[in-house]
Amino acid sequence: MTRRISALATPIRLTAALGALGLLAACGGNERPRTELAAAQLNTIGVNAYLWRGALETLSFAPLASADSAGGVIVTDWYANPSNPNERVKVTVTILDQDLRADALRVSASRQVVEGAGWVDAPVQAATVQKLEDIILTRARDLRRKALAG
Repeated sequence: MTRRISALATPIRLTAALGALGLLAACGGNERPRTELAAAQLNTIGVNAYLWRGALETLSFAPLASADSAGGVIVTDWYANPSNPNERVKVTVTILDQDLRADALRVSASRQVVEGAGWVDAPVQAATVQKLEDIILTRARDLRRKALAG
């Protein structure tokens, strides 16, 4: 008699389990939960996408030595302006955060001038680095405005 009860219990359990799944599926509805993410976080890179793109566009005049989107570091190779071939610069941009903020951006530059037969380090004016930061931030904000508007 014990075997009959066990044999009947398996289909009953299966029917109960399928019924419970059906009830759970009916509770879901058609709407999926929505999350509001900042547009800059909808990317696969580790830093703010607008700052990243703004920096790349701003530094497009110089050849890139390296660009690491996961770490947020862009390094240019030495660039000499054709109108001033006795001077060259190298720029490093570091993006420190996923938020579009001024303190999420750090720019540094190196400058060399021709002296004799070789290149010698020379000071970079602080205003030059500040100007590059301002240009990158302005470009990043423009890119964000365009993305939100369109």
